[in-house]
Amino acid sequence: MTARTTPPFRADHVGSLLRPPALLEARAAHADGRLDDAGLRAAEDEAIADVVRLQADAGMQTVTDGEFRRTSWHMDFIYAVTGIRRTEEQLEVRMRNASEDRSFTSAGLVVDAPVRIEEPIFADAFAHLRSVAPAGTTPKLTIPSPSMVHYRGGTAAIDPSVYADEDAFFDDLAAAYSQQVRMIADRGCTYLQLDDTSLAYLNDPAQREAVTAKGGDADHQHERYIRTLNQALSGRPEGLAVTTHLCRGNYRSSWAASGSYDFVAEALFGGLDVDGFFLEYDDERSGGFEPLRFVPPGKQVVLGLVTTKSPVLESKDDLKRRIDEAAKHVPLEQLSISPQCGFSSTVEGNDLTQDDEVAKLRLVVEVAQEVWG
Repeated sequence: MTARTTPPFRADHVGSLLRPPALLEARAAHADGRLDDAGLRAAEDEAIADVVRLQADAGMQTVTDGEFRRTSWHMDFIYAVTGIRRTEEQLEVRMRNASEDRSFTSAGLVVDAPVRIEEPIFADAFAHLRSVAPAGTTPKLTIPSPSMVHYRGGTAAIDPSVYADEDAFFDDLAAAYSQQVRMIADRGCTYLQLDDTSLAYLNDPAQREAVTAKGGDADHQHERYIRTLNQALSGRPEGLAVTTHLCRGNYRSSWAASGSYDFVAEALFGGLDVDGFFLEYDDERSGGFEPLRFVPPGKQVVLGLVTTKSPVLESKDDLKRRIDEAAKHVPLEQLSISPQCGFSSTVEGNDLTQDDEVAKLRLVVEVAQEVWG
């Protein structure tokens, strides 16, 4: 076995990283009017330079900006899409962990004009990341999948006077994302990740019941999302690696859904036109590796075996045993390893320290080197 020279790498990570205290303080000062835009930008730039070094020092080939300029992994992007407006409605997602229930709340959205992306979203953030990425590393841009625009609000969020036909909405959404993909590639991006909780949530019977209750087609919604993603990625520039990341919720070490990948596996792994799948596999909530039998040759599976929800450091032997188990269903050559999700999908971060975060990144790198060389 050999190391991979193109993304996703043998040792990789999802993207978001714990915000340092100085950055959190700068964000609070900016919100209170005590720090201007330039001051916040300077604080972000300094924190991003530090976190890029942190990733490189841990041995990662992938570097991100930690999503340090965002409040959440997805809503900052979605609200920047033309035709989508933030509302005063509060959307609550019930989350839980081993010890307590937690609720994640964000503003609602409405689609009240044709959906477009006319200027690349996060282009300036990515340009800065490229400027500070060390030689030998590949800067990665993470954005929410187009599925998230629909899953967050559902059909009820789409103004029927704009889109009387839901097919027209999905066509415009795919075209907008296709434009985003082309424009960000034109700015030097060679590694793009589409983060998607919906395709993992739909494995959970309770989530499918919720979709049905809102008037959706829970049995086929994942197929619609896969078609839309493929439309968005058709004709993508050569040299751009695209992955998708699936998880069941990640907010302050809590989750929203459970269930194996069985429900979506055949359509997803066999039909989604991406180069690799980042899959949450840190505990029993994700089920077994049997659904990986649907992964075709040429697609990489990044096993999210190292949890970001707890500071407890996994055993190398346990991780290697789990990689061996996965290799019974998809060739070892097609496997990689990563943390199961980001460390800070929202600005609050998960319940662990930066030292814990670094230890887990280093563990991923060391296991990859010992398994694949």
